[in-house]
Amino acid sequence: MTSPTVPSEGDAGPRRASRTDYAGAVYGSLLAASVVATAGVSDPYPRLNLVLLLLVTGLVFWATHVYARLAGERLVGEPLRRHEVRAVALHEWSIVEAAALPAAAVILGGLLGVDMVGTAWLAMAVAVVQQVTWACVGAAKAGASRGLMVTEGAVNLVLGLVIVATKAALKH
Repeated sequence: MTSPTVPSEGDAGPRRASRTDYAGAVYGSLLAASVVATAGVSDPYPRLNLVLLLLVTGLVFWATHVYARLAGERLVGEPLRRHEVRAVALHEWSIVEAAALPAAAVILGGLLGVDMVGTAWLAMAVAVVQQVTWACVGAAKAGASRGLMVTEGAVNLVLGLVIVATKAALKH
C-alpha cells in the first residue's frame, strides 16, 4: 500500500498523507474472494480465466470508485484538476492491489500441481486473510485500541467467511 497524495484543504497543490484508510484494500479483498467463489473451475483455461477475472474485476471496480468519488465530490460546473484525479486514483488503487495476491495464489497453485478446486480455495483463503489483515492494519495505524483491532478483524473475518460458506454450500 502506498500513501496517497491528496488535495489539502484550501490548497491548490497536493500533499503527502499518512495512510490510515485501508477501506479499498479491505473492499478489494472481499471482492476478490467473491470473484473466486463465483468463478467456474471447468473452463478450458480455468487458471488463466480466474487470474484475468480477478485483475479485470479489480480494475473495473477501481475505475468505478474513482469515477464515483470524483463525480460525487465535484462542485457543479467546476472542472476536475489533474492532481485531484491522480490523488483519487492513487487512493483507490488498493482495490486493484487486493486482487494481486489471490491471482498469485492461483498461479502458485498451478505451479505446485494443486488441482483447480484446491487452487480456488487457496485463492479465497488468501483473499480473506488479507482482508482481515488490512482491516487490522488500518485500525492499528488509526490508533485504535487492541480491542477495536480485534473487533475489526473479527467483523472482516465473518464477512469473508460468509463468502466461503456460500461457496461451500453451493459446492461451486
